[in-house]
Amino acid sequence: MALQALRSSGVAFRKILSHFPDELSLAFAYGSGVFRQAGPNSDQKSSDPCQRLAYVSDDNPRRINHRDTVFRNFPAGPTSFAGVGTETFLLFTSQNAMLDFVFTVDDPVAWHSKNLKKNRSHYSFLKVLGPRIISSIQNNCGAGVYYNPLITCDGRLIKYGVISTSVLVEDLLNWNNLYVAGRLQKPVKIVAMSENVILRSALDKNLRSAATAAFLMLPESFSEEDLFVEIAGLSYSGDFRMVIGEEKSKVLNIVKPNIAHFRELYSSILQESPQVVYKSQQGRLEIDKSPEGQFTQLMALPKTLQQQINRIMDPPGKNRDVEETLLQVAHDPDCGDVVRLGLSAIVRASSVRQSAKGIFTAGVKKSLVYGSLKLHKMWKGWLRKAS
Repeated sequence: MALQALRSSGVAFRKILSHFPDELSLAFAYGSGVFRQAGPNSDQKSSDPCQRLAYVSDDNPRRINHRDTVFRNFPAGPTSFAGVGTETFLLFTSQNAMLDFVFTVDDPVAWHSKNLKKNRSHYSFLKVLGPRIISSIQNNCGAGVYYNPLITCDGRLIKYGVISTSVLVEDLLNWNNLYVAGRLQKPVKIVAMSENVILRSALDKNLRSAATAAFLMLPESFSEEDLFVEIAGLSYSGDFRMVIGEEKSKVLNIVKPNIAHFRELYSSILQESPQVVYKSQQGRLEIDKSPEGQFTQLMALPKTLQQQINRIMDPPGKNRDVEETLLQVAHDPDCGDVVRLGLSAIVRASSVRQSAKGIFTAGVKKSLVYGSLKLHKMWKGWLRKAS
């Protein structure tokens, strides 16, 4: 699908985007408000094939190859509410599931300055500190993203995060936090995208890195679903919210209804990889699990994950370089477990920092309400399971 065709679709998403400053290098929606999920917490009962999503780049960094998929068209909810009281609760718990957005901006100070003028009520008490302090908190705390949750826009309850283009590119390439990069390893709804060649190339590299990390944690032969579950779970490895705040089967619930969407994202990568035998008709794959094959895959991992693996495996006083450590890991029968530990170290730290940051960026009141709503949703799911 051409970029022009993409811009002519997703009217409801673009209407929401019109309430914010224009200067975005990338805007995307994600999560259960966009994609159907399985499990007892799913409030989505049908799909509208007339609505379309597109995201994934190919080997040519000068263009994006948008591929079609389907997302849920929810009925409209209440048009407005005051504060974060009963109507917010009703919006959150109705069929009108919350929409999650991420906005990528080249100049966060300028963007927040404009957004404070247009949408000052979206911000917590931090708004009194001005756009420079907000941008500093965004870039230097947590996972580099600043979230405003529980916002109503065009009758929809939304949450939106703002991240600097440079910070996102670093995360996509190196997995410094694997936070927004992790979102972009799963199907998302692209709402706007600039002609930033560096960003587009980094988006593609992130997908290839996700597939490589998953290969290392899988056996020699596996199914497409096995692969996509590993990929979808990368950014949840070590996330404390998966223990205290998220349903344990969340990853499987994300993948099962969206196999076709994952296939659209990763099929060209799988077909082009010299180490993979991709039997697309049977939905099966085989990967080179020899030490030489695993070493090649380990050397292709993002820098931060390689460094974490080195910290885990390097004995005190040895001070080996990363390549030497990766060569040892490639011969280790527990290679996949070591990779998983490295991922957990990255995600655990960033998820804790980002959640702590959220108390300040959302404000105490919204944080308490948001937490209680999430717990209510979990409780509703448990009740459905039990019934």
